[in-house]
Amino acid sequence: MTISVRKVAAAAALSAALTASLAGCGGGSGTKDAAREARLGTPAASAPAASAPGAGAASASSSPSSSPSSSPGAPGAPLAGAPGRAPTLAPGPNGLTPVFERAKQRTDKTVALTFDADMTSDQGPRAAGGERFDNPQLISTLRTLKVPSTIFMTGRWAEEYPDQAKAIGTDANFEIANHSYSHHAFKSPCYGLPALDGAAARADVDRAFAAFHRAGAVNTVPYFRFPGGCYDDPALRALSTAKVTAVQWDVVSGDAFASDPDAVAEQVLAGVKPGSVVVMHCTRSAAPVTEEAIQKIVPELRKRGYRFVKVSELIGT
Repeated sequence: MTISVRKVAAAAALSAALTASLAGCGGGSGTKDAAREARLGTPAASAPAASAPGAGAASASSSPSSSPSSSPGAPGAPLAGAPGRAPTLAPGPNGLTPVFERAKQRTDKTVALTFDADMTSDQGPRAAGGERFDNPQLISTLRTLKVPSTIFMTGRWAEEYPDQAKAIGTDANFEIANHSYSHHAFKSPCYGLPALDGAAARADVDRAFAAFHRAGAVNTVPYFRFPGGCYDDPALRALSTAKVTAVQWDVVSGDAFASDPDAVAEQVLAGVKPGSVVVMHCTRSAAPVTEEAIQKIVPELRKRGYRFVKVSELIGT
């Protein structure tokens, strides 16, 4: 596929203009202060037996499976189907939650396609009115093309589409990561999203994992994506007891409200490098051409020698 500079520029402009309309999901960036240093963490060993909640961030290889609880916001015994033995990064400076953007091993031509399944806590009436926040055709295409993928899901999405959450979360082709329950901001300002304080933010993460469990999803991993991509040191500190790795990205697809799948595909193809994490969306109303773009992206990247992997494989390398 020939990459059109004009189309790439147009897609980038469209992405920037419409990011706020999507409440910043997949379009923001974290602060560049000490929080940036947390990205320098190294992969921890696969988790051994779970440690008790609140044991502190010093045990980087402790299983995050103890962070979700049977009641939102109240730490307790690990849930069945809670995040399992997936590689995480060691804590950053002062025990801050580590942040992963792209694999350090940049010679192996691997790439992780990630999809944010967004739904905010107050969008129930819109869903009841017929708006679709899911995209089953996209999931079907990923299965058909045999593309391992990581779905960053909000707890509210899992509640709205429990059958789909279960189907995704029991399919070996996918892993479900945490995108919060409410899709509220973990720092402010963040594209106009309502903000959560430290305690509420931590409880929001637990509530999302609990929603995945109720839906019957078992392929869950201890990874978290900040709504809007917005975070700072206090946000990383608030999540430290959850023992998750925060996952950002280095390639923005520009699929938010895009109408041209070719432009989305070309923007992804122009940005992918070995070890890249691509952020896209699994929401028909907000990203209507993503599935069409995938049909162009996948064969072209394979032609270039790329292999598709889940985020867990990138972090584990």
